[in-house]
Amino acid sequence: EAEHEFLPPVKTPTDVVGIKAASLPAPQSPVSFQNISLKHPWIEIQNTVHNLCGNRQNRSDCGGMFNLEETQENFEIIAEEEPVEAEAEETVGTETQGNTRTKTKPSFIRKNKKGNSGFSRFTEGTGQDKVASFKHQILVLTEEVKSQKELVKLLHKTLEAAQQEKRESCRYLATTKEKDRLELVRHKVRQIAELNKRVEALETERKDLEHQLALKEEHIEELQAHVQLLMDKNQAKQQVVLKLTEQLTKEMSDSAGEADTIAAETLYKQQEEIEHFKDDLEAYKTQNQFLNSEIHQVTKIWSTVAQREKALLMKCARLQAHNCQIESKYLMILRKLQGLPDLASDHVEMVKGLIQEALQWSVKEEATVPVQQSPINQYDDYGFMTVPDYEAEDWKLLAKIQALEIKSSHLLNHDALEKSLSERWNNLGELIPSAELKSLLRCGVPVEHRQRVWRWIVSHQVQHVRSPGHYKNLLKQCEVAEHPASRQIELDLPRTLTNNKHFTSPTSQLVPKLRRVLLAFSRQNPTIGYCQGLNRLAAIALLVLEEEENAFWCLVHIVENLMPPDYYSNTLIGSQVDQRVFKDFLSEKLPRLTAHLEQHRIDLALVTFNWFLVVFVDSLISDILFRVWDAFLFEGTKVIFRYALAIFKYNEDAILRIQDSLEIYQYLRFFTKTIGDSRKLMNIAFSDMNPFPMKLLQNRRGAHRLKLEAELRELERIKAQYMRDQAEHVAGHLGGTVSEDEEEG
Repeated sequence: EAEHEFLPPVKTPTDVVGIKAASLPAPQSPVSFQNISLKHPWIEIQNTVHNLCGNRQNRSDCGGMFNLEETQENFEIIAEEEPVEAEAEETVGTETQGNTRTKTKPSFIRKNKKGNSGFSRFTEGTGQDKVASFKHQILVLTEEVKSQKELVKLLHKTLEAAQQEKRESCRYLATTKEKDRLELVRHKVRQIAELNKRVEALETERKDLEHQLALKEEHIEELQAHVQLLMDKNQAKQQVVLKLTEQLTKEMSDSAGEADTIAAETLYKQQEEIEHFKDDLEAYKTQNQFLNSEIHQVTKIWSTVAQREKALLMKCARLQAHNCQIESKYLMILRKLQGLPDLASDHVEMVKGLIQEALQWSVKEEATVPVQQSPINQYDDYGFMTVPDYEAEDWKLLAKIQALEIKSSHLLNHDALEKSLSERWNNLGELIPSAELKSLLRCGVPVEHRQRVWRWIVSHQVQHVRSPGHYKNLLKQCEVAEHPASRQIELDLPRTLTNNKHFTSPTSQLVPKLRRVLLAFSRQNPTIGYCQGLNRLAAIALLVLEEEENAFWCLVHIVENLMPPDYYSNTLIGSQVDQRVFKDFLSEKLPRLTAHLEQHRIDLALVTFNWFLVVFVDSLISDILFRVWDAFLFEGTKVIFRYALAIFKYNEDAILRIQDSLEIYQYLRFFTKTIGDSRKLMNIAFSDMNPFPMKLLQNRRGAHRLKLEAELRELERIKAQYMRDQAEHVAGHLGGTVSEDEEEG
């Protein structure tokens, strides 16, 4: 099989011999052996080795001491493996090998000596030279190894061709039949013809390559001519540049004298100008010193005047505040005189006139005053009327007193306190639950920060129940089916915050938002649905948060997180319990006031029930109301108890002076509107009312809730017993009537 793969057998017609057989086409033979003679393979090998060694002679001078030795060993191995064919071939091979040995050994000896001499020179050098020489020798040896590998491959191929030729020759000699020998001769003839054709093809290819080479040379000549032309042009340009440079140098040398003259004149003029500038500078320095002294004196005068002006303004503010307090007391005296029953008729008319005159003194007359400090606008930042417009004369006088108290408070301490509070809020940074945040919320949130703070409180408290799109889904449910509470909601919308300009008109933008918030909450909490008072809670949330979805979640936070259960149910049990708890706290914190109210049989629940239900909405002025809500949203219902106690503490002396039950009730109707000092009320709520533990509040609520539920069950039992008695009475009455009819019949 190896023989067939290396030199496949050739089948030709047996009846064709001679020139006809030679003219027949032969099969393709391997290309790698076309130029190898098969008659004298050893001579070809020797020639190839000598050529390779001659080409590498220059490269192997440094260290190629192993080349000839390895070649000689290869020849000896090949000679031992080859069997003897014939005596002539053996003789030729022996002579060839002998010649090869005689030729290669001297050269090997010489190269070895050269290598040794080179090595001795390496030892004489420095360490760095030795390292460099060794590296170079390693590179040379590496290349030599590669070349020896290539030579070995070539020798292997030559050996295979020689062995194949030997096998073919042996077959030819071993063949006894003339017919088979003739077939082998024909095969060789065909190979010779094929080689001739291949030589012709290579000759044609050589001619083509020569033609292409001629074309390339012509192209190169053209490019060289073009390059020469460009070089000539460049040289010409360089000559022009040199000429221009020489001309410029001459011109510059000619003008150098003129330039020096001009430069000297210019320098003289500049020196004169510098001298003038120095004189001017000295004059300006003297003038500047004089002006600086004048400015310093003027600044001192201005600072003194500014301090005097500030002191005068502060004095004016205190005088105006004092004037407001006097006017408020004057109006209070007129109000008390108006309520005296035994006042003479002429005196009554005189008091009415004085009251009318006091009410007609409006803000327009205040505008004639040259200095105005903290003017009170008609509406505050959230749209509440600063001075409510009451229809009754008594309430108008009360509103006037309230406006004077507010103005007095603003004039005395409002601006300084608000400025320091705003600075604290500006420096707070990120909102996180902390003692500092709690303290700031108790002091109140500035208007510019309140929306952000409330939004953070609400989102932090309802994040476990809040989900995207939930509010819109509730509104869709309200559109599909009408809720039973929608009628009551429509009735309460016009009665919401009647002293706020955003809710006084049905066409206001906040009214439809309030409607949607209340309807969505009725779907959110079907147990409560809607309760009167929720409209005011939602309205306050809308005024601050503006977005109705945020206001909706604020209402959810108040009802479901802050307030106890059943606070807004049909029975209002939670609200009733808080009234009893508040009565206990009032008796502990303010025992004198509690005894005074009990003496006159005053039921405080008639006044305070609404405070707890709507968190002081419509009870306190707006500035104090929002401060209460700031702390309430963060701390819970404990804040309501604190401020309720603080309100009674704030007005305790005034209440104790009243000795009539009717007058006490009348005073309790409006006394929250007379509170204008928010700072004082806050200090009472969070300082004077301490300690106020939440655990105590919860325990009191639990105890009073049990009592109230027991009372309600007893009332239900009494009611049921009464209904049974009534039913029996009616049945007995009807039975007696029927019997009389029967008697008549």
